[in-house]
Amino acid sequence: MSIHLVGGGRSDDYAGEVYEVFLEEAAARASASDRTVPRIAVLLVGADEEVAEAYRAQLARVAPSDPVFELIEEGERFESRVLGGIDALLIGGGHTPSYLLAVSGITDEIRLLVADGLPYLGFSAGAMIAADAAIVGGWLVGDVAVCPEETGEDLDDVTIAEGLGLVDLAIDVHAAQWGTLGRLIAATEAGLVDGGVAIDEFTALIVGEGALRVVGSGSVWRVTPGDEGVVVGTLGA
Repeated sequence: MSIHLVGGGRSDDYAGEVYEVFLEEAAARASASDRTVPRIAVLLVGADEEVAEAYRAQLARVAPSDPVFELIEEGERFESRVLGGIDALLIGGGHTPSYLLAVSGITDEIRLLVADGLPYLGFSAGAMIAADAAIVGGWLVGDVAVCPEETGEDLDDVTIAEGLGLVDLAIDVHAAQWGTLGRLIAATEAGLVDGGVAIDEFTALIVGEGALRVVGSGSVWRVTPGDEGVVVGTLGA
């Protein structure tokens, strides 16, 4: 089973390539529990029913599943019950600091479930908070703008916090579309994180056994510290 990190991107007619392996893994786990259709917890913060239905429709375009939605407001926290009797976990997108707060009471349980083989898919904010050291927002390093202000998640300084700890590299999202690759580069150069990946929309990085996999229509931009600054490369989909 794997951890699926999706860089965002929604469309009413998107076939859903980035969800295919996730749903296959969810179905395999469901089968081990004698369920014919996987039960997937979908955790959303600050979203309405219309957004939930968009996720439901997207999953249905890919494969049969039984999504169980839990919608809370920004500033609230999820309870442990949302993780009961599930075959996979999807954490959606929105205001990243609010998502990190929302999972703060169930972090250990998520880690244990994923370590036990529960497939995890993080979409946008859900991908960012999956890291050990999570980039939760900000657009300034010192007095220098490193990405557009509107991508700062209501934070000025680029801010790093303890995430879910599912992957050991920092993650940024909407890379090519929102210009957030610059934030990851600057955070690495400033020593705020030890490198990481910035993921394009409609693109997923799959972390599991063996080599990292990239699926989708974009790129995963890999940033590593170098002797003279940072090194940037791409893992093409």
